Amino acid sequence: MNKPVLSTSSLSLSLPRADRSLESYRLSASRSFPAKFNGSLNRIAFSAAHVVADPLADNDPWLTTAIDWDRTIAFREHVWDLGLGVAEAMDTAQRGMGLDWPTSLELIRRSVAAAKPRNALVFSGAGTDHLAPDDAKTIDDVIATYEEQVAAVEKVGGRIILMASRALARIGRNADDYAKVYGRILSQVREPVIIHWLGDMFDPALAGYWGTKDLDKAMDIAVGVINDNAAKVDGVKVSLLDKQREIDMRRRLDKRVRMYTGDDFNYAELIAGDSEGFSHALLGIFDAIAPAASYALSRLAAGDEAGFRDVLEPTVPLSRHIFKAPTRFYKTGIVFMAWLNGHQDHFTMVGGQESTRSTLHFAELFRLADKAGLLADPALATARMKSFLATRGIEN
Repeated sequence: MNKPVLSTSSLSLSLPRADRSLESYRLSASRSFPAKFNGSLNRIAFSAAHVVADPLADNDPWLTTAIDWDRTIAFREHVWDLGLGVAEAMDTAQRGMGLDWPTSLELIRRSVAAAKPRNALVFSGAGTDHLAPDDAKTIDDVIATYEEQVAAVEKVGGRIILMASRALARIGRNADDYAKVYGRILSQVREPVIIHWLGDMFDPALAGYWGTKDLDKAMDIAVGVINDNAAKVDGVKVSLLDKQREIDMRRRLDKRVRMYTGDDFNYAELIAGDSEGFSHALLGIFDAIAPAASYALSRLAAGDEAGFRDVLEPTVPLSRHIFKAPTRFYKTGIVFMAWLNGHQDHFTMVGGQESTRSTLHFAELFRLADKAGLLADPALATARMKSFLATRGIEN
């Protein structure tokens, strides 16, 4: 496979600075990545995928969800064409931040159906989000809610990502409570699942998960639960944005259990690995950088680690910016990138979440995406950025 082609650009636009001045920004070199990949990879890589809102629906976005199903599924086909799997109806799809459980199940049904003819990889989130945390009175309430969602996902032919539960975080008191919940659910699943440990920087309602706010103790509990049920666990996705903690956990897992990095700050080096192992990937940032991620992983599979790092490491500053605190608002940057890159015709989101980041944040996102060569069509991205800035009072 040929190395991405670098080219120069004559495109420019005015971008705001923190001191309220305007910078005349000239775009740097762009990189061209293959639109499809048909080979094999030596890492399993999922992109957690966003949903495309319907901007013309007559609804109240803060209260009701309207999805453009055609564009939403077309984006998943784009991910599959690149040789990546789709992690469906996860936090990147605004699960719990605009996407309710009935709509999530419809999304899962459509995604699983679209994946089937092409034998594409898709795992889907099952959790407890249709149970309000305050309505959970007992551990059995949490178990019953998990069972309902797991059964629904399996009924439409889906593989399970067992999502972290806000209700369990609220009422689970100790290791025994977590062992009871996960043990009961894992004993019933048809096929091994991916367990998602989502840190409270992504969702403040998950603070104290695994029954303690001490992360060392939490890891002990999580590792114990996972290893005790290893036959029913395909892997664990850790989203703590803590490289060393992920490595430590990876080395403690039963050999049958994969580690999927969820570290959107340090994914390049975690996927590359070390002498003792590596992480597979299940990342929200792969939604925004799928062509680059696919190409980088193809170079790694070919034994070209330098080529892998050459492509993927320049994407990390963009990812760190998109996922900066408050991290839960990262979805806004993901959808903004999808709009800049032509995967949708508008920048609107379910739940009205397009409002969660500042003009300066979007300006820096544009700079970093450009510098990493991640603007698929720089002329289109520049035109769209100019139109966006015009709505913020900046004329180009």
